[in-house]
Amino acid sequence: MSDNDTNSGTLSKGRILAWKQCSKRLFLEVYRPELAVEDEQTAYWFAMGREVGRVARSLEPGGVLIGGGGERTVQRSGNEGRGVSPDLSSALEQTRLLLAVPGGPALFEATFQYDDVLIRADMVIPSETGLVLREVKSASRVKDRHLDDCAVQNWVMAGAGYRPDRVELAHVDTSFEYREPDNYEGLLACRDITQLVSVISRDVPDWVRGAKQTLNGPEPTVTPGLQCTDPYDCPFIAHCWQDVPDYPVSSLPDKGRIVDELLARGIEDIRDIPAGALTRPLQQRVRQVTIDGNPFVDPEAGKRLKALPYPRFYLDFETVQFAVPAWLETHPYDQLPFQWSCHIEREPGKLEQADFLDTSGEAPMRGFSEQLLTILGQQGPVFTYSNFERRIIKEQARRFPELEAQLFALLDRLVDLQKIVRQSYYHPAMKGSWSIKAVLPTIAPELDYGQLEEVKDGTGAQMAYKACIASGIGEDRRQQLEKRLREYCRMDTLAMVKVAWYFQGHRQLG
Repeated sequence: MSDNDTNSGTLSKGRILAWKQCSKRLFLEVYRPELAVEDEQTAYWFAMGREVGRVARSLEPGGVLIGGGGERTVQRSGNEGRGVSPDLSSALEQTRLLLAVPGGPALFEATFQYDDVLIRADMVIPSETGLVLREVKSASRVKDRHLDDCAVQNWVMAGAGYRPDRVELAHVDTSFEYREPDNYEGLLACRDITQLVSVISRDVPDWVRGAKQTLNGPEPTVTPGLQCTDPYDCPFIAHCWQDVPDYPVSSLPDKGRIVDELLARGIEDIRDIPAGALTRPLQQRVRQVTIDGNPFVDPEAGKRLKALPYPRFYLDFETVQFAVPAWLETHPYDQLPFQWSCHIEREPGKLEQADFLDTSGEAPMRGFSEQLLTILGQQGPVFTYSNFERRIIKEQARRFPELEAQLFALLDRLVDLQKIVRQSYYHPAMKGSWSIKAVLPTIAPELDYGQLEEVKDGTGAQMAYKACIASGIGEDRRQQLEKRLREYCRMDTLAMVKVAWYFQGHRQLG
């Protein structure tokens, strides 16, 4: 859970794992941090991780948070950890003193240093046989990168004289159902990863040497590639991709292994791909359109859309996820709908708009569904952009059996506009994406998501909604965020209208 960042002269778990992803990333994190661009999604997931960490600590009563935070602390003796700040030096000493107490408490953020690598462990729990190192993750399963994370901690603790007897990874159990207020027993599943970590720990010295060599040398030269987003989106993508071609081969759809093969041949730009090198029809279309510079439009899309009856509904949902459930009878990471927008076209070119948004803090799902059924009535196609709304409607039907028949009846009326667009349209500026935000500027440039304030995507909507229902928010701020949420969701459904009209030749309307 901890990022373990320290001063520029000391390695940390986070820095070692950054090096493992890309040596240039580590170099830039230490020497050019101002070039980093952290996106909202990263901040969102970090916030979820902190929330899971707080619950994990609450499930270990009597534990001590190293460094204070209002919990039990001990006095430091004056020993300073080499190359670390006074606060971290104090944490090292506090950890040492508490671990010297037989049968001592669980330690949160226990701090250890070895070979100029400093780590802060989520939990170190004394047991009858030794120490348990427990890493807490907000993920729903154990991933390879989690094992690397724990291997670094295991290696440092062992080197510092505190070899863990057992290594555990606690992750969110998505089968957990929140049944009783403030009772999160069972939220976390603990997996014993001792043997796996023991094997991986043998590689850690090589990682440490590599990271040190990177920091002691010139800036590495690294060609942008798959490592830029695996296992995490690198915060330096914007910097490193400055000189990448306008139409990189990595933006090909349904890419498979073709991107690696093209890059191995020195082909970086879609326009340089030889004829015949691509076998998939959609990739061939993207290549040809990019070379020609003219959009591809299949007139069959317009014919199909014109044949649909009125009234027509253009529908978009916003949902929220909680790693730690907020409402009873929900599970971790359930996608819980809290908002919808619907543009209604009762006759060609005549629009009205309705929406739903509940920021009371109470579970919004029933009101969401009931009002949705009212506004959609019983006839007329319902446009969505992807199958997301279809999935949420099915989940709502399962959640509310008394509404099941009405909600399932909606499914036969849904028309996935994105599927039509993907089959029938491509513009070079879309760069391999058929998301509404990629398509809209090529069809209706007057609608600009960039002009929206605060809430500009789904992650921003979730963050704004969570802020709205948080305790302590002022009424003025809540109303401001409500306005931003409505503007964003309304933009999504108006965008669908514009796309549908484009294919039907109605660009002058609206």
